Amino acid sequence: MVLAVKSVVLMVVGFVILIKGADFFVDGASGIAAKFKIPQIIIGLTIVAFGTSAPEAAISISAALSGTTGIAIGNILGSNLLNILLILGIASCIVPLHIGKSSIKFDIPFNLIITLLLVGFGIFFGRLGRIAGVVFWALMIFFIAHLFRAAKSGDADSGEENKAASKNAFLLVLFIVGGLVAIILGSNLAVDNAKIIASMLGMDDRLIGLTIVAFGTSLPELMTSVLAARKGNADIAVGNILGSNIFNILFVLGTVALISPVEFSMSFVVDGVISIVAVVLLYFLSKDDDTLSRRDGITFLACYGVYFVYLLMMG
Repeated sequence: MVLAVKSVVLMVVGFVILIKGADFFVDGASGIAAKFKIPQIIIGLTIVAFGTSAPEAAISISAALSGTTGIAIGNILGSNLLNILLILGIASCIVPLHIGKSSIKFDIPFNLIITLLLVGFGIFFGRLGRIAGVVFWALMIFFIAHLFRAAKSGDADSGEENKAASKNAFLLVLFIVGGLVAIILGSNLAVDNAKIIASMLGMDDRLIGLTIVAFGTSLPELMTSVLAARKGNADIAVGNILGSNIFNILFVLGTVALISPVEFSMSFVVDGVISIVAVVLLYFLSKDDDTLSRRDGITFLACYGVYFVYLLMMG
């Protein structure tokens, strides 16, 4: 009983640290984008996405090394589903989100391709081995090169000026670094104690990875995207989610596969297929008017609700 109470308190403290860290992180990132005239979508797809994917990286690599592959793969699949259906759903309910043409033409289809690859490797090889790791890392390098090539040629959507741009560049970098540290510390504190609570409830590795750990490690994306949307930085909100999903598969699972090949349980196929459907849904909902409306957000949330009920029934 004492351990349960302590875990709940520490989890709440982690959430508070996470929220404040995300606030500083968004201010710093959007300020840098405006100050140096870097398109916000580039900031969202790189610095913000990589930073908010740090918890997934830490959890998945640690889980793979300890042999709990259910948590390692479940964390990534669960996080990516949460990112699209829950986080973009919540963010677009707060304010309609503009989806840049570069995201519709490249970022969303690229998300679909790498998700198909992930599920394909799992089905045909039964695991993510070093071949998958090399392929994922090669695609990550290609993706980063594409981003900077697009920014240089002016293909990416440009960011707008904001009041954070008037702040000192060193202070903005301090906001980013300090916010990121708080995000990681708060997330780890929340996730570690959420895992303790989940274990007490008798949940298995796969269910823990797809729900508690996935939600915990997606908290940075949730707070960053929601706060970015509220502050009017929609491109950072959307770029953060698309970039985070890409980094989760290519960097996190690519690194995990290179360090220690992990088994891909056939029970993950359903989760993988639902992830593919979520990306396809995102593409078609944003394709017509380049915007995710509140109605689209409600659709995402309803879809996640159905998926969550399915997890509970199967768990």
